[in-house]
Amino acid sequence: MRIGLISDTHLPRAVRTLDELGPQVEAFFSTVDLILHAGDIVTEGVLDWLERLAPVIAATGNNDQFCDPRMQPRQFLEVEGWRIGMAHDLEPELRPLAEIERWVFGREVDIIIGGHTHREHIRHDGRHLLVNSGSAVLPRHYETRLGTVGLLELRPDFVHAEVLRLGETPGKRNPGEARLLELERSALLEAS
Repeated sequence: MRIGLISDTHLPRAVRTLDELGPQVEAFFSTVDLILHAGDIVTEGVLDWLERLAPVIAATGNNDQFCDPRMQPRQFLEVEGWRIGMAHDLEPELRPLAEIERWVFGREVDIIIGGHTHREHIRHDGRHLLVNSGSAVLPRHYETRLGTVGLLELRPDFVHAEVLRLGETPGKRNPGEARLLELERSALLEAS
């Protein structure tokens, strides 16, 4: 199962597509089976546009002032035997992942997906995996430009987590950094 991760799109409410950002966003998300948006969508047009490419599940962000059945403050799903919890704001995301599991989700999760910081991040503590894909269009709170997205590839015994740079916007440097982590389930569950 290939899951595309995106967060903090922050596009103006009048925008109905992401097309003006170039073909990179569409090319990436057309390769996945499911899209998880970790909030600050700002306009439901973004969810509609993404849903043309794959089913979408979203976490409600602090800038999301609309209701949509695809959004909840916290999302939980199980894919290939992996328990995934997604919420927009995990801050401080550098605190122990067991605390995030307990205080944000209130239930056991293996993989934690978050956003809000606009900074790409992957971390593993021996039991949990945290992935923040950064921002596809406002990386590190710079002005609108191409940034980063995330990818989870899941099998029952294996997880591949990656943050990918979308490329460069002409005249605007992409500050995002590619990141990669691959783990076998036994490595994740060894400490539990």
